[in-house]
Amino acid sequence: MIGTQKPGIPVSFYFDYNCPFCYVASHRLLSLRQRHDLDILWRFVEIHPGNDPRGQPLESLGYDQAQWRQMMENVEAMVTEDGLPWVPRMFTTNTRKAILLAQTVLLQKAAAFPAFHQALFHAYFAQGRNLGDEGELRAIAAEHGVEHYTETAWNTPAAMQVLLSHVEEAQRIGLSGVPTVVVSRRAFPGAVSVNLLEQALEEAAAGR
Repeated sequence: MIGTQKPGIPVSFYFDYNCPFCYVASHRLLSLRQRHDLDILWRFVEIHPGNDPRGQPLESLGYDQAQWRQMMENVEAMVTEDGLPWVPRMFTTNTRKAILLAQTVLLQKAAAFPAFHQALFHAYFAQGRNLGDEGELRAIAAEHGVEHYTETAWNTPAAMQVLLSHVEEAQRIGLSGVPTVVVSRRAFPGAVSVNLLEQALEEAAAGR
């Protein structure tokens, strides 16, 4: 009798591409996939849908200056600790088209998604490129051989329907913000440590 392989541990990851803590959390989650059999459910959640795709000042997000400074100190410490490339952000942007394109790549050519996903984060946080700009997105997509998915992503309703379903799911579970990783119904908000996530994964694996 031929044995059947157990499915990977389901992990839901809620994120947006203009969230610096999501940049860190994505890197940490992907590093864990090298040691654990994970079934990552990518949950795209647009956190600033009203942002201008041409870019706008960071001050427009409305954070208190002291709070913003502390947040940036925290994230810069994390990217340094994780060895991630980073340039100071000069603007915020709208990520809807980036999300729709990433979702379409995931649905149509899943094997290309991980590298494209990481490239979007890298473009914004390590190169300062505008993920709201169609030309930039087409260029990044071309670098990964998925540029032909742009029209489907942006001009058909399928990807938007998925985006809306992810938002509804986030609301249903009471998501407080992104990034959030959910392991066995346990939610871990923020860019939590690799050790904490690894412990949760080991507990989930033992309980299966």
